[in-house]
Amino acid sequence: MEILQGFVDAVVGIFNSSGLTTLNWQNYVMIGISIVLLYLAIKKQYEPLLLLPIAFGMLLVNLYPSIMSAPSTEMIPLADYVKDHTGAIQYPITELNGAEYVNYPTYGGLLWYLYQGVKLGIYPPLIFLGIGCMTDFGPLISNPKSLILGAAAQIGIFVTFTGAIFLGFTAAEAGAIGIIGGADGPTAIFVTTKLAPHLLGSIAIAAYSYMALVPIIQPPIMKALTTKKERAVVMEQLRPVSKLEKIMFPVIVVIIIAIFLPDAAPLVGMLMLGNLFKESGVVERINKTAQNELMNIITIFLGTTVGATASGQTFLTFATIKIIVLGLIAFCMGTAFGVLFGKIMYVATGGKVNPLIGSAGVSAVPMAARVSQKVGQQENPGNFLLMHAMGPNVAGVIGSAVAAGVLLNVVG
Repeated sequence: MEILQGFVDAVVGIFNSSGLTTLNWQNYVMIGISIVLLYLAIKKQYEPLLLLPIAFGMLLVNLYPSIMSAPSTEMIPLADYVKDHTGAIQYPITELNGAEYVNYPTYGGLLWYLYQGVKLGIYPPLIFLGIGCMTDFGPLISNPKSLILGAAAQIGIFVTFTGAIFLGFTAAEAGAIGIIGGADGPTAIFVTTKLAPHLLGSIAIAAYSYMALVPIIQPPIMKALTTKKERAVVMEQLRPVSKLEKIMFPVIVVIIIAIFLPDAAPLVGMLMLGNLFKESGVVERINKTAQNELMNIITIFLGTTVGATASGQTFLTFATIKIIVLGLIAFCMGTAFGVLFGKIMYVATGGKVNPLIGSAGVSAVPMAARVSQKVGQQENPGNFLLMHAMGPNVAGVIGSAVAAGVLLNVVG
């Protein structure tokens, strides 16, 4: 009989500790959302390198919330501790109501430890290091005017920042929300961890979702703001860029940014260091490691832990809905301002600039440039805008990092 009772107690204990009793409806909703995101990453291949680990991290934390639990201290009666342990007591002892307790540390969940790289602002700059190793700034160097389009696409960040304040968010929260408009996930995470870490899950998922949906969101805006004649413009071939120019560019940029906007130095500095690895040609082994092994490892840690911040209790709120809507507005406005400035350059150059390349001023590299190419070829099959669009696209990477530095300086 005792054996049967012990078996029943074990079964009841397992049931009481299972998700059937510990999870609530918010967790189940987030589990459903995570499965949809996994579908988009695997079946539709929307930014799978980031969307897949983010979705799986979201799935994990809503199935097993303790995987993100922080370390804590458990007070164990001294007599019980001595009975179960041998040797000297290594932990502090607290006296409470005449009894002595050992402050025994408990360990945090696996993803809590990995998340510290996000919380401490380590992962985003390392991602920028890898991006720098894979980026060719030649189109921007060849056509410096494209820097204007990269800067124009960041206007949506500051317009949304203002709008978020009017909707009741604090200045710090508004800054973190506005940066979604740059369509740069690492930058959004970097800014949010410093300004509004409690919004990290919502902002990171919004930023990466809109990055993944660039081919869907941008074309209608681009077509609405341009004429058929403008979209069909064939641009002249870019001039060749020398190796010396490519080596000097990252050095000059980091000097200027670090002096005038130090808060942007971690992101821009790592971006330019990676680019110098690539363009110098003397550290090929380091260059390959930074853009492959290191980039892949950090992407796994970053994506999974960011997804794990989206537990049902913190994510499913009215504030999250506002953030997602504002983020979409910021991204759409960034695209629109880029195209509108492209139209200005079209007029100023007598029709030599295709306004479509302005949409690539958001920082989704190289997807936004590919969208410019695709929409341009729909109007003129002989139109090849990719390299022209890469100028504003890589300028947008720098621009979003600069915008982040401005926000950190103003409201940080």
